Amino acid sequence: MAEQEASGLQVLLRTLQNSSDRESILNILQVLGDLLSVGTDRRIRYMISKGGSEALLQTLVDTARAASPDYDVLLPLFRLLAKVGLRDKKFGQKALELEALDVTLILARKNLSHSQNLLHCLWALRVFSSSVTTGAMLGINGAMELLFKVITPYTQKRTRIIRAATEVLATLLKSKSNSRRAVNRGYVTSLLRLHQDWHGHDTANTYVLIRRTLLLCLKHIANLRSGREAFLAAQGMEILFSTTQNCLDDRSLEPVVSVVVQILRQCYPKSPLPLVTATSAYAFPVPGSIPSEPLCVLTEEDFEDDADEEVDKDSDSEEVKDQDDDLETDVNKLSSKPGLDRPEEELMQYEAMCLELSCSFEELKSQSGDDLKFEETQYANHHHIPTVASPKWHGLNKDQSSWKQGREDMVQTSLLSKVKMGRSTMHPASRKGPGMNPCQNMQSDGFGIDYSGKETPDIQASLKQDAWDIDVISCPMISASFSNSARPRETAEVIDKLLQTHPKPVPFHDPCLYMAKARRTRSVADFKTMAFPDLWGHRPPPSAQSMLERKCGVQRIKIFEDVRRLIQPTDIINKVVFSLDEPWPLQDTASDCLRFYSKFESGNLRKAIQVRELEYDLLVNADVNSSQHQQWFYFKVSGMRAAVPYRFNIINCEKPNSQFNYVMHPTLYSVKEALLGRPTWIRMGYEICYYKNHYRQSTAVTGGASQKHFYTLTFVVNFPHNEDACYLAYHYPYTYTALMTHLDILEKSVNPKQVYFRQDVLCQTLGGNSCPLVTITAMPESDSADHLEQFRQRPCQVITARVHPGESNASWVMKGALEFLVSSDPVATLLRENFIFKVIPMLNPDGVINGKYVTQPCSFLMNELAHPQSSFMGSEFPACL
Repeated sequence: MAEQEASGLQVLLRTLQNSSDRESILNILQVLGDLLSVGTDRRIRYMISKGGSEALLQTLVDTARAASPDYDVLLPLFRLLAKVGLRDKKFGQKALELEALDVTLILARKNLSHSQNLLHCLWALRVFSSSVTTGAMLGINGAMELLFKVITPYTQKRTRIIRAATEVLATLLKSKSNSRRAVNRGYVTSLLRLHQDWHGHDTANTYVLIRRTLLLCLKHIANLRSGREAFLAAQGMEILFSTTQNCLDDRSLEPVVSVVVQILRQCYPKSPLPLVTATSAYAFPVPGSIPSEPLCVLTEEDFEDDADEEVDKDSDSEEVKDQDDDLETDVNKLSSKPGLDRPEEELMQYEAMCLELSCSFEELKSQSGDDLKFEETQYANHHHIPTVASPKWHGLNKDQSSWKQGREDMVQTSLLSKVKMGRSTMHPASRKGPGMNPCQNMQSDGFGIDYSGKETPDIQASLKQDAWDIDVISCPMISASFSNSARPRETAEVIDKLLQTHPKPVPFHDPCLYMAKARRTRSVADFKTMAFPDLWGHRPPPSAQSMLERKCGVQRIKIFEDVRRLIQPTDIINKVVFSLDEPWPLQDTASDCLRFYSKFESGNLRKAIQVRELEYDLLVNADVNSSQHQQWFYFKVSGMRAAVPYRFNIINCEKPNSQFNYVMHPTLYSVKEALLGRPTWIRMGYEICYYKNHYRQSTAVTGGASQKHFYTLTFVVNFPHNEDACYLAYHYPYTYTALMTHLDILEKSVNPKQVYFRQDVLCQTLGGNSCPLVTITAMPESDSADHLEQFRQRPCQVITARVHPGESNASWVMKGALEFLVSSDPVATLLRENFIFKVIPMLNPDGVINGKYVTQPCSFLMNELAHPQSSFMGSEFPACL
């Protein structure tokens, strides 16, 4: 039966090619039209496989070359060609070989005044031009000149023909040779004029598809550098900006606006970043490396746009798909327990990382009285975490009145003295002090309301009464210790007074210990100051912070504002207010511009430029010894006015896309809010979007590779207080010093008779910092042989985090994991009794300290994990920068 159907179709096609009888041809075309009207895709592909395209094209050529072409045959033939050609990937090449292109162009020229015949010819040309090769051939044969005769001058009388002609023209201009020809013949100006005419007359938005197709023609031309130059010379940026400015919120014009945005971004003149050099502002001499020559200063002359590719490539080749995606796995080849990848003798080297296995534990003479005494004192002497089963502190219910009295006395007692004595009777989960409500309206930014919903006192009056210098408070010097300050005595007294006046202890945080640890932290830039949130600490917000939905069209509005800079530069300030590359200070404290700072641990801001009164372009620093990896940001801003919308544009991001396009928010920490008892990082900002900008890194800088594109993260912030100091960050920061502080406090909070907690040094980094290794497990029940054997037979579980410095969220997960593993939760107890946990909480300390984003530890660290005996326990070891 199938053979009969195949032979029947082949007979029809052969008859169509060879017959000269008009009636027979019309009947065959009618039959083919009926066959292809149902089950179109499958039947058309079957017909193509039997030579249907060649038969139709040959019939077209024979009929068109007759002395008087029969349009009763040509019109249904054109309709079939348009339908079949859309699914035949080699249709254009077949038409070129059979000379169907020439005859179709001839027919179109003869029928310029005959709408119906011309429309059918245009349908066929649209299919022919889908191939880049045949499109280029049509351009050589004068197809574009013919089409411009059809679409100009502007008229709304023959809109079907004009729409078909513009679609053919847009398809032809996908060929670079046709686009180049259009530029040379001045078609860019003609297309812009047509766009203006249709935009001005189509007030009812009836002909949106014609307007969009005209813009697609411009978009294809703009793929060439010469096309972009012609577009700019014809005032294309100004024309599209002015015609589209009032249409951004019109949903019916979405097809038009989206193409306009693409053209404006494409034609915006490319320029290098406003930086002295592309490499990082910080450099570190790596031992054993050959010092590289300093990078030359970037200038406009050094920056060249990529040359356009001159060769037209045919896009007809079909992509090869993988056919092995669903191969079944051979279960017999799987092993439930993989074998060792090295001789068992080599595994003995790991004993250097497992010192607990060599302990004799002779001190484990069980003394129940000592254990009971520790249980009574551990919560009074150290911060600890609650168990899952019991969210309150053990022992708090024994004397609620004394706890309440202690809470009231806290305001009168210096937190400093409490910290020094190591005493804090409050459980972190029980302290429900005032805090920011992130669910408030974004215009008010959720500040000024405490956890109970009561209005807070006027902070401005409070700070004025105490005469505190917010700049001194917000970024204190590392050397300004509480008891022995190298700075003027009054600075230390201010900090001490703050802690006494605002005693809001944070769980597992000690400002005095943090400052002591900060003095030992080594950075490439030799940071002298600390970020206030890291010193002061912070608590989580009282409830989950909602992710607000992004307003539709925010990205295109921001792009149009960037275009406005180019065509309307009258209000552009372009004043550098902060830079790591220029002498400090750049800012006049008396001016009304914002003040920026980032020279502290994990800080990363290289340059700040005031673009307009309330708008700033920011550039983050590249990773040390690098000219790339710019994404992480953490900086301080001060000198703001309350409830004023400030826009920040971080213009040298590198990721092609970001979660900031999917309701993610930057984080903000207000110093004045912290002084009011709300030390909280919150998700902040609105009108947030992330998009590709016009900045590029030239091929000279990239070493001959293709240009690097940069992206802009833009957001608007309303600060809560006048003359505040706020910190903005990519994500909640977690510094190396915070980790070391946390580990020390955590070690003091555990019961040493129940929890084995040991801190070791895995290695020393190139920067001179220790890479910590933490061991957590349960102490053996006694020093008997059986209990020690059970202890030493426990399998090890290795947990690591922060191999990428910019992934600070990993450190917060690690922080919670460590606190859980040492807690009295039954699950944590069971885990300790069955496993030995080897935790490397920060694999890339130097990267975290120096505010890097993704640069990984060098291969030496991986070698260290494979051969720990070579440099374990404090030897000089180049881990990471």
